[in-house]
Amino acid sequence: MKILKTSLKDVYEIIPQPNQDERGFFQRLFCSRIFKDHKLENKIVQINNSFNGKKATTRGLHYQIGNSKECKILRCIKGSLVNIVVDIRKNSKNYLKYTLIKLSEKKRNMSYIPKGFANGLQTLEKNTELIYFATNYYNPKKERGLNITDPKLKIKLPLKIREISVKDKNWKYL
Repeated sequence: MKILKTSLKDVYEIIPQPNQDERGFFQRLFCSRIFKDHKLENKIVQINNSFNGKKATTRGLHYQIGNSKECKILRCIKGSLVNIVVDIRKNSKNYLKYTLIKLSEKKRNMSYIPKGFANGLQTLEKNTELIYFATNYYNPKKERGLNITDPKLKIKLPLKIREISVKDKNWKYL
């Protein structure tokens, strides 16, 4: 698998390298050794699945604090989406800057979001589904969020938000 840098330090796009033949293909989605070699967190404790029926469904921006901080690896398995990643490390030169990573079932790419970043997504097609690997257990008491429409973040989404949860809509502005 290729691990490519993005505009934010420590956030990566992962391009699996499938082995193909007349039957189809086989590809590795995660390899602890490869992640370790690239100094990426490599202890997966949860694998989650998210389905979104409508185009322009928007989720996030989510993160966890304290001993519940986590890294995530996202892969779109049906449809397409943009993964929105915001640097929330106060001592970072990229503090509150963001990047968008387009993930799709056709490209089969993934994104790696380390600790210290908020994460969200917006679907580009109806019936979009993704899986994501997490390096820590979900802890609702340690969950926090940024409001994706916060003018201070200046996030330019590809589509107007069509669906968003009450919780995500009501995260306070910075």
